[in-house]
Amino acid sequence: MNAADKVQQLNRRRQRVRQAIFGTTERPRLNVFRSTAHIYAQVIDDVRGATLAAASSLDKSIRTSVKSTGGIEAAKAVGKLLADRAKAAKVTDVVFDRGGRMYHGRIKALADASREGGLRF
Repeated sequence: MNAADKVQQLNRRRQRVRQAIFGTTERPRLNVFRSTAHIYAQVIDDVRGATLAAASSLDKSIRTSVKSTGGIEAAKAVGKLLADRAKAAKVTDVVFDRGGRMYHGRIKALADASREGGLRF
């Protein structure tokens, strides 16, 4: 299997997941994007088309506190920071969108840290 096939399969999984998940004003969508070097998370209200809170491993506070921005400890830090920013935006309940990725590793670490920070999903 070449790289183009893997990208195509990821896009198909991403579309399949997004068909079932929709963020409302009461329960916005927590979207996670993972690259090899960084991890990004957003809390999105799909009804208004607005991002309510966002965090990534590119934030200065995270870059200085963790050794690698692409590891599990960075994902935990992003999850905790996102939970704090979501609480500041008065969001407690979310729908989790894993972005077509498997729920393990960095994706799971971010989800667990955001749950510990006070988000419910």
